[in-house]
Amino acid sequence: MFTPFQATTLSPEVFAILVVVLLAVNQMFVRQELIRRRIAANPILITAIAIVSGIAVAELVPALLSFSAFSSHPVSFLLHSPGANYYAGLVAGILTATVVARHYHLPTFALLDVLSPSIAFLAIIDNGYPFFGILLLVLTVVLAQTSRQAASKPVAAGAPFSIVLALTGFARFIAVILEPNTYSILSPAPTQIANTACFFTGAALFAILTVRFHGISKEHRILNDALQRGLTEQPESKSLTPECPHPERWRMYDAMTAEVEVLEFLKTLVTTLKPNLVVETGTFMGVSTLWIAEGLKQNGFGRVITCEFDPKTHAAAKRRFDESGLSEWIDCRLGSSLEMKIEGTIDILFSDSDLALREQEVRRFLPQVNPNGVILMHDASSHLKVVREAALRLEQESLISVLLLPTPRGLVIAQKREGRK
Repeated sequence: MFTPFQATTLSPEVFAILVVVLLAVNQMFVRQELIRRRIAANPILITAIAIVSGIAVAELVPALLSFSAFSSHPVSFLLHSPGANYYAGLVAGILTATVVARHYHLPTFALLDVLSPSIAFLAIIDNGYPFFGILLLVLTVVLAQTSRQAASKPVAAGAPFSIVLALTGFARFIAVILEPNTYSILSPAPTQIANTACFFTGAALFAILTVRFHGISKEHRILNDALQRGLTEQPESKSLTPECPHPERWRMYDAMTAEVEVLEFLKTLVTTLKPNLVVETGTFMGVSTLWIAEGLKQNGFGRVITCEFDPKTHAAAKRRFDESGLSEWIDCRLGSSLEMKIEGTIDILFSDSDLALREQEVRRFLPQVNPNGVILMHDASSHLKVVREAALRLEQESLISVLLLPTPRGLVIAQKREGRK
């Protein structure tokens, strides 16, 4: 009988080598994901638990159903099982992963995403459809790598896993059709019913998770992704602008935190100007605040007052500050920047809240800004015209002198006109 494995024209030895190579790739991915998610677990153990449990159940089911054949020739039976028991092994692997996720206090979907290549790997070693298993694993690795894009484009937890389910059902459905005398549209085999159910389950799960994911604000999506995966540097994702034609030369953590180079510039500015008071609007995850605080700590004096309007984001930033060991240099406030009361002279003002508020913030705090101090306004590229035009408008009113730095997202560095006298 023609099978997909025969269609690969691979000898058993070559196929075995290929399986080992793909398993090694799978292990590398699992290890990277565990590190990114800050899970102190052995990747080999995690993968082995899921795969071995799946294989054990997948082979045990037909053994129990055909006990006489299994008892007379157990080794031969296990090595030549037809593969219709794949879904029993898949369910066992998922249930095992759920138990492991609870053990590590991890969201179940997060671990299932990590193990998506392992789930597809079960399709490779399933004797019935190895060719489509290989194809499925390749697609899964691509999808998994896409899901690992940093928080600039976070994906819904469980999305990679649901895609694997859909691809599994589809690949196995096609594999059965290609085998003669095994499928009839009018009388589908139980295996095809299971394949169809797997496909639609994966597709429906993906749709539900995606809709729910996009119902969350962009800030919270990035925040949730960062809490799960941690901060990871990657090339800047913003599109090129006339003033910055090569944004990929810069680095970032996510789409809302300032570019890494801008964060470094903030710290250098603090250590250069030796400010007593820095005011930051728009704390978000507190990354830029920590860079400023590191500069203050290096100086040995000063403080940064930062404010965030969203309670959930504020709470996450506060936890980050408490864990950083820099909280003594930070005054973290919850509320509107336009209502925040500041006492004293502001030596550095870093405006990085909602775009529409940047101009109002500068106008509000300008009387308190040191004439020799510095005003920074982030997201002032020619693409993001709101902040850029606001800064130029303030300059036209002779309130500040503006310098436009050509970073990917744009950065205004300005000083009160009073400082020019």
